[in-house]
Amino acid sequence: MSDQSSENTPADNAPAEGPAFEMPPLTDFERHVILDKGTEMAESGQYWQHFETGTYICRQCGAPLYESDTKFDSHCGWPSFDDEIPGAVERKPDANGRRTEILCTACGGHLGHVFLGEQITEKNTRHCVNSTSIVFVPATPAEPAAEPATQTAIFAGGCFWGVEHYFQQADGVISAVSGYTAGEVDDPTYRQVSNEQTGHAEAVQVTFDPALTSYEQLAKLFFEIHDPTQLDRQGPDVGDQYRSAVFYLDDQQKLAAEKLIAQLQELGYDVVTLVQPAQHFWPAEEYHQDYIQKNPTRKCHAKVLRFDTPAEQ
Repeated sequence: MSDQSSENTPADNAPAEGPAFEMPPLTDFERHVILDKGTEMAESGQYWQHFETGTYICRQCGAPLYESDTKFDSHCGWPSFDDEIPGAVERKPDANGRRTEILCTACGGHLGHVFLGEQITEKNTRHCVNSTSIVFVPATPAEPAAEPATQTAIFAGGCFWGVEHYFQQADGVISAVSGYTAGEVDDPTYRQVSNEQTGHAEAVQVTFDPALTSYEQLAKLFFEIHDPTQLDRQGPDVGDQYRSAVFYLDDQQKLAAEKLIAQLQELGYDVVTLVQPAQHFWPAEEYHQDYIQKNPTRKCHAKVLRFDTPAEQ
């Protein structure tokens, strides 16, 4: 290594992070460098021009010594770092007093020498380290953020424009899509459904985050944004495509819908809402999606707080 002179620096006495790896026995050459304070030949070490992201640890004990973001190319022939992990490296004058040796604080293994005042980096420090004295541990790739868990609900409550609009505004809803379901025709058109040629209901498929809302909360909203006492119609919209129905995807959804219907019945509402297993959902034509947002003057539903108000007798 370069025999450049430097001022001696007091050892950093902060405690080093403990060894993280169990290291295999040293080879004869590693013992020569680490224990006998030897030096490998310039440009011979595996980490001289190594710049991957990770951590360099002590070859003898496994204690972390240097992070890769402190490594730089000094063109000296040995791995160079301008800073160590706090408390990991001890500085000690050489026996001849000409240089400052650096050692692993955890085990005392010889690493190399530190030089100051070379004006190579902003920290003005160069840890000149033997590749033999260190082992590189690659950084663990960051795992992608987990997608939020979502659930799906399907409701039919008359014209899907208004149903979709109310669900889009509900807390915890990720998306609401207008479409058709529970009929006999694959990929039906609006004209077919409107002419009652398919058996499909106009429905809305709701995707929601169960951490922010619950199926029961959404089902309660459903019963309040349409009239569940009207059979095969909603106001001026008449036909079985406008029927009131809950299409459940599991037993929990079925029980939640039945529970809410029972509550409404206790309040005097003659509920005709069907509770049926979900079938294939066919998204409606694009011009039906977000219809109320595109046409804010159009209204086809109104919210009524039915669970707070007995039915009029």
